[in-house]
Amino acid sequence: MSTNRKHPVALPFLFFSEMWERFGFYLLLAILQLYLTDAEKGGWAMDRHAAVDIFGTFIAFVYLTPFIGGLLADRKLGYTKSIIIGGVLMGIGYCGLAVKDLTVFYLSLALICVGNGFFKPNISTLLGNVYNDPRYRERKDTGYNIFYMGINIGAFICTFFAAYLRNNINWGAAFIAAGIGMFLGVIIFVAGLKHYRHANVLKPVQPGDMPLGSIFAQVFVPVLVVGCIGWFIPGNIFGTDSTDAFIFACLPIIYFFVNLLRKASATDKQPVKALLAIFAVSVMFWAVFKQNGTALTTWAQYYTDREIPAAVETPAKALSLVQIVTNETGEVVAYDDEFRVVKDENGQPVKEMGKPVYFKNVAPEKMPAEGASLSLVNTELFQSVNPFFVIILTPLVVAFFTFLRQRKKEPTTMTKIAWGLLISSLSTFCMVGAVMVCGNGAEKASAWWLIGSYGIITAGELLLSPMGLSLVSKLSPARLTSLMMGGWFLATSIGNKLSGVLAALWDGYDNKVNYFLVNFLLLGLAAGAIFLMLRWLNRVFKEHTHA
Repeated sequence: MSTNRKHPVALPFLFFSEMWERFGFYLLLAILQLYLTDAEKGGWAMDRHAAVDIFGTFIAFVYLTPFIGGLLADRKLGYTKSIIIGGVLMGIGYCGLAVKDLTVFYLSLALICVGNGFFKPNISTLLGNVYNDPRYRERKDTGYNIFYMGINIGAFICTFFAAYLRNNINWGAAFIAAGIGMFLGVIIFVAGLKHYRHANVLKPVQPGDMPLGSIFAQVFVPVLVVGCIGWFIPGNIFGTDSTDAFIFACLPIIYFFVNLLRKASATDKQPVKALLAIFAVSVMFWAVFKQNGTALTTWAQYYTDREIPAAVETPAKALSLVQIVTNETGEVVAYDDEFRVVKDENGQPVKEMGKPVYFKNVAPEKMPAEGASLSLVNTELFQSVNPFFVIILTPLVVAFFTFLRQRKKEPTTMTKIAWGLLISSLSTFCMVGAVMVCGNGAEKASAWWLIGSYGIITAGELLLSPMGLSLVSKLSPARLTSLMMGGWFLATSIGNKLSGVLAALWDGYDNKVNYFLVNFLLLGLAAGAIFLMLRWLNRVFKEHTHA
């Protein structure tokens, strides 16, 4: 390997492995709520409340399983073997979603959750280990930014595949495409093994570490028991059985991390405490950010003017990326004022004579003539706006911090995260503006409001998400790196579940301005908390960072 190389040769292999893994994952997230609520083209015709509960629970468990995946990789399996196992399980799970059977559907989601637990924390940790080489150590933040751009290239292109396949074939074809992407990611990862095999270092149990058997007995058995209690307890404490089960199941894991802090050595205590503080405030970011697949998908589908610009209508039609709706009366599925499918006493969608649901809140002056058609942007394509901004802004962010680093003025990773939260909080005001200008949904809002909101939160995301991964790699005690990476994903998991809980409240807000103001309050409080802790966090970072 050349000594003049700025980044390790392992980076492109890990970049493309993660890109294709995220292609499959974000393809699923882009269409999951649409698939669950679809009553016209082969979906499950579920109530939106049930759909967002499934969505929130799924993405919560997707980020909860890295706790066990990171632990097993640290102690038994190693990173490379864990990543391959996880990728294969996820690929099988995606393909299983193409089977229209509810039992197979839930089993497939479970396989994806388990597979992600093995894949996600360990590829991030492996990248950090590769950058521990003294030749590359100072470029670790930049390496994670580049890696994060790979994630978003996959997230950007996947929705175009999803739209084409579900328009031309069916939902199942889109899910199979996700599986193919995942298997391609595994193949690329295996092809590059020689470049990161040296970073695949098992961490033997150290004095004071809890043995693996004890962790299972004291954490995972209680997780199952307490989770079952939450599921079967009479009534719904937190809204649904799945939410109760998830929150109850998190308690033993949270206790484990608190106990880990309590038993940490004097050297390890401060960095572990700082990381747990960062994990706690990041929960609010994910609670708002992950509503892109639920509340913001609802906004895009029913409250956004999706008429496609004439300049791109012809190529979009050729690629089957548009939905055609005609202003004519016929038998259609009935929707209520909150754009929920109306069902009969048997739970079947009610059919009525009327016009397609898109026309329920089109401004009179924009309504096409009777019998005329509109070409609409497919709803899931809005899910590509966030990764598009990541791809565009990442080089600018990297160049900006490189400029500051050369002048010895680069802010610490902690400071970047704090500003990321603050900037993200401002994104909700775009949606407040959108609600106000469209009369609380009486008419459709311009797509630019949604695009603007995504743009602002993306700027915040770039200062928080890749920096969080880098922070765990830099600050974690060496023997706890994957375990603490699991803690980062645990915080993400809790935030993801909270995003589903918040999205389930959508229909209960008569004025959607208040819905988005609640989101602003959550992010604002988190940003305020980290700024209050910033001096202490920076001191810990300066004293304990090791890479």
